Amino acid sequence: MVNRREIFIGAGAVAAAATMSPLALSKPAGGLASDIAILEQAFTAMHPGLLRYLTPEELKRGFARLSQAWAADPPRQEAYLALSRFLSTLRCGHTYANFYNQSDAIRDKLFAGRNRLPFHFRWIGDEMVVTGNAPQDLPRGSVIHAVNGEPASAILSSLMPYTRADGTNDVKRVAQLAVRGIDRYEAFDIFYGLTRRNAGQAFRLSTSRGPRVVEPIDLAQRQASMVVPDKGDGPQWQLTYEAGAIARLIMQGWAVYNTKWDWKAWLDGVMDEVASRGTQTLIVDLRGNEGGLDCGDEIIARLIDEPLAKNAYERRVRFRSAPRDLEPYLDTWDPSFRDLGRDATDIGGGYLRLPEARGSARAPILPRGPRFRGRLIVLVDATNSSATFQFASLVQSRKLGVLVGSPTGGNRRGINGGAFFFLRLPASGIEVDLPLIATFPSTPQPDAGVIPDVIVSETVENVADGVDAVLQAALELSRT
Repeated sequence: MVNRREIFIGAGAVAAAATMSPLALSKPAGGLASDIAILEQAFTAMHPGLLRYLTPEELKRGFARLSQAWAADPPRQEAYLALSRFLSTLRCGHTYANFYNQSDAIRDKLFAGRNRLPFHFRWIGDEMVVTGNAPQDLPRGSVIHAVNGEPASAILSSLMPYTRADGTNDVKRVAQLAVRGIDRYEAFDIFYGLTRRNAGQAFRLSTSRGPRVVEPIDLAQRQASMVVPDKGDGPQWQLTYEAGAIARLIMQGWAVYNTKWDWKAWLDGVMDEVASRGTQTLIVDLRGNEGGLDCGDEIIARLIDEPLAKNAYERRVRFRSAPRDLEPYLDTWDPSFRDLGRDATDIGGGYLRLPEARGSARAPILPRGPRFRGRLIVLVDATNSSATFQFASLVQSRKLGVLVGSPTGGNRRGINGGAFFFLRLPASGIEVDLPLIATFPSTPQPDAGVIPDVIVSETVENVADGVDAVLQAALELSRT
């Protein structure tokens, strides 16, 4: 199953192109190590962002260390950790051993243990703050200072090297290591469980309310406590009215390609409604939304009176056709990806520039339908790292609205995605997501996400009191 929160990216972001040098493939060493030769061949031939942040020498050493780690045929847990740590060094938010795309056997072996903390939490700075679904003696707002004698800040630091993000945008890595109850698989659960190996053992906690001992939960219990249940083929988003003429559109995810729900018709109805009833402010709440389809284009189309060009990014690939000897290991949802670069233009340095066809994701947004003439406020956070990152960037750069919240994920130097292979390594059985399209800017950009126009720093007290400081700031802004 494809991760419902990730796959497509819209176009966008930024980064100067690096020159790619051919890398010699390691010879298969038998056992698990033979997978690393396949991984190296596939990534060297097709991954468009390998050298955004690494030199060829650093990359070669990374492959060598990974091959050495797998040479002794380690247990799958150790192999998965070593692979995840290597993939994290690429600094690509779409390159990882996707929890959702593993086989049932791998998921059962690696992800199902009874080794999870029995509560939801978020990180405020380096403090672990309980947000819900906890034992009664750990109410919302409790701070966990240490787990089994290990400071929470040390736990966070130790897990960062296994997580995915674009560039050095660590706010996304921290956000991934929260347990929010909105994903079937939580990165913190997986990497903490694999690195600590404390399955079935009670957790000794040092908290702001004194010492506590809590029993661990397993994957089924975690999934049963999700705060955003699977909506199936029903509406995935909600429209509410906060106060009179202030509307709030809550969009938890844009990965709506696997649902039969007609999201465009639903969103058309929403935009018709807010345009016709004299809504003064539309708050689009994208917090917790990594991306998916370019759903934000449908909102922008109701704000403009002339075609709006998207931010200037060039789309590049590394191959014309996928290497034939890799075909047994590559899955995807669109067979055309196997010849993705067939009509691309060679621009040197190992890159091919994709043509921009009419009607593509890079085409200008055309105005349509009744226009919304009120004020647009977009609530953003560190999870916005793909299509939502690009929407936030476009809203800000074109002055279509105001961004409120915390800095986004993604990266203004450019991100990789748009099309994917699911690389299935035969000896280990582990799958790796391999993005195929890289976006590069026309001018140099910082190694960072989008900084909101209004930054809101939430506090432990906000969590304890149930105060949504970001929404509160947006409501105050809408009244000015």
